[in-house]
Amino acid sequence: MPDVRIVARDRVDALGEGVLWSPTQDAVFWVDILGRRVNRLSLADDAVESWAMPEMTGWVLERARMPGFIAGLASGIRTLTLEPFALASFADLSGEPDGNRMNDAIIDAGGRLWCGTMPVSCDRPTGSFYRVDADATMTRIEGGYTVANGPAISPDGRWLYHTDTVPGLVYRFALQGDGRLGAREIWLRFHDGWGRPDGMTCDAEGGVWIAHWGGARVSRFTPDATFDRSIALPTSQITNMAFGGPDLDRMFVTSAADGVNEAHAGALFEVDPGCRGVAPHRFAG
Repeated sequence: MPDVRIVARDRVDALGEGVLWSPTQDAVFWVDILGRRVNRLSLADDAVESWAMPEMTGWVLERARMPGFIAGLASGIRTLTLEPFALASFADLSGEPDGNRMNDAIIDAGGRLWCGTMPVSCDRPTGSFYRVDADATMTRIEGGYTVANGPAISPDGRWLYHTDTVPGLVYRFALQGDGRLGAREIWLRFHDGWGRPDGMTCDAEGGVWIAHWGGARVSRFTPDATFDRSIALPTSQITNMAFGGPDLDRMFVTSAADGVNEAHAGALFEVDPGCRGVAPHRFAG
């Protein structure tokens, strides 16, 4: 197993997710959805801080013109600052069934937000995939997701990848400059023994990295969906990853402790991906 660093802290995540590198803060942010927390790792001194959230929170992403974050809470999308702590309404999930929540998201080069919803119970296809524009307009792209997961965008901005974890399918859409999507196609189907596809990110060469829920690893696939390599991790429920550091050559990986009794479940890991990532975009709203 390649070197895997377990980030030292005083808690683990019931369901770690939504990992984000912030170049301006030299920090990695991530959430514990079930634990209702936002966490921050300072790369300058490895200090970890944590903030309690009033609801399950699927992700936090930085804003381009305003301080703080845009955050996906169970009840809707909110603006968030941590110091001082403040939440304000941005867009509500008025059309979502009761029992659904936000799960994962990404921002494209145009500053648009792409996000998915899912039932808390993870057992019925009531989730949807949305585009959120800077003016808070939410456009429902499609429904029928059980666990909408892992949006990722190719470094050239031409492709958007999205997952439904339960059937083990990774989809691909052609992404237009104005935010329109082409037809959905199945890009990758997870094999038996791989676990299920969870969070994703793209590297600078166009490789797609996927977290294996139940598979104890992250894997890289080439743009034509060919398996390239894996990095094994010491717990099974791997949820998401992001490139970080000034050179974007460090990878931070989240995991979940909920439902398993494993020594390192719920830890935040750092691994050497052997490549560089792409700097995250910020939300235009």
